[in-house]
Amino acid sequence: MYNKENHLTKVRDFNLILKHGYWVNNQFLSLKVLELAKNEAYFPSTGDVDKFKKQLKLAVNIGLKVSKKAVVRNRAKRQVVEILRELMSRGAIQAGYYLFFVAKPNIKEKSFAEISEEVKVLLKRAKVLSE
Repeated sequence: MYNKENHLTKVRDFNLILKHGYWVNNQFLSLKVLELAKNEAYFPSTGDVDKFKKQLKLAVNIGLKVSKKAVVRNRAKRQVVEILRELMSRGAIQAGYYLFFVAKPNIKEKSFAEISEEVKVLLKRAKVLSE
């Protein structure tokens, strides 16, 4: 998994991305993107503003619509998280964004290579991938 500091965990941050972010959709994944530099009015009042502006936080949601079986959902989530971890370790994802991935039901039939290509396409369309 990617570092704990890159997890999108706070309810405030989820509300911020859901309210002010924009969707990028594809076949079996959707991505909600929030560029932090464009939303300075919603920054926390305490803390370093420059550090907050340069962070990268991610969340992956694989809901019950994908499968009722936890094994299937967990496998899909592990695959998406591993792809993101590998991209982050290479420095391919730009900082300064909140990214929220949501899986569609047909992700369970896809291979790791197909999911990897889909994530890269979504990140390119969102202009977050620096490769």
